[in-house]
Amino acid sequence: MQQETIQLQTPQNWKEYQLIDSGGFEKLEKFGKYILRRPEPQAAWDKSMPESEWERTANAIFKKEKGSQEKGEWIMKKGMEDRWFMNYKTADLDLNFKLALSSFKHVGIFPEQASNWDFIQDKIKKLPVKTPKILNLFAYTGGASIASKQAGADITHVDSIKQVISWSRENMEASNLENIRWVVEDALKFVKREAKRGNTYNGIILDPPAYGRGPDGERWILEEQINELLKTVAQILDKENYFLILNMYSMGFSSLIVENLVKCSFEQSKNHEFGELYLKDSFDKKLPLGVFYRFASV
Repeated sequence: MQQETIQLQTPQNWKEYQLIDSGGFEKLEKFGKYILRRPEPQAAWDKSMPESEWERTANAIFKKEKGSQEKGEWIMKKGMEDRWFMNYKTADLDLNFKLALSSFKHVGIFPEQASNWDFIQDKIKKLPVKTPKILNLFAYTGGASIASKQAGADITHVDSIKQVISWSRENMEASNLENIRWVVEDALKFVKREAKRGNTYNGIILDPPAYGRGPDGERWILEEQINELLKTVAQILDKENYFLILNMYSMGFSSLIVENLVKCSFEQSKNHEFGELYLKDSFDKKLPLGVFYRFASV
């Protein structure tokens, strides 16, 4: 397997999203017509804009509960909606997303993932398969799923939370798409069953969280189970026409750990690239937002 250089990747095609400023363990972002202020544990540097400008600009501010890293509530200014839509458009993709203010600071979209959506679209178009079969694990609100569907794939979307599947369906419908296969199940259980059945996929997308629960209370801990998951995924990835994306947002995981994990499970794969996904604010500061590993037969 060839040795690759660690890459830094950031989306190039956002028109409705902007990271305005970052620092002081916060980020100020524009999602469509609204500007949000929320915590960001990676932003250890100073803000570029004064506090007064952050206060004046934000339409909604996320305040964490005492003692919690994730949970809290949104303080909304007058005129701010708790649900709205935004678009991601390129020469090949035209995706619409419902956004909402959740009690866990998330809004239903991770803008840095647009780099992976572009990769998905490109590889699906290049695969010499009429209708590639794609599997999206830990699929959340389905950005990768609707990108796959719009590119012409047969997509299976797996997540353990029913409400998130419903949100994904809204994004599919808002993007004028249909016929995504929805599966509410623990990801590891699902791929083990697919391996036993002998089912294979041309593309597999994984975006596992650091911690999680399956629909029947199954416990997911990234460090303990990612190796087993990748070994099982290797059994169901097509051996001739394929691509794989592994994306992880965990402060304890470097891209070198991810490289070693993938090499152990996918020894014969080609065209590898790995590194960090980031967003750049309007003051040229780069905010790291996860590590990725991608490879493809085309």
